[in-house]
Amino acid sequence: MEMHIDLQAVDDAVLALLHLTLHDGNRAWKSFDWDVLNRLHQRGLIGDPINKTKSIILTDEGLREAARLFRQQFVDSGGARTEERS
Repeated sequence: MEMHIDLQAVDDAVLALLHLTLHDGNRAWKSFDWDVLNRLHQRGLIGDPINKTKSIILTDEGLREAARLFRQQFVDSGGARTEERS
């Protein structure tokens, strides 16, 4: 059985995870698959990932979408044990 990967879902998960490594306001560590980062760049959610820095810059839209996806995918509203994040 051939498996078809939902690239949009992968991209959304990576964008949500970029939210975890945010620093300096709009920077996140670029430790994810290059193809995913390139697709996020093409969608206007991050700056060009091809550079010498170890981080990428999220656009204003990327910051909003990363926060939304993070809440949607990883924030537990049911009272399970979680850690606070400011």
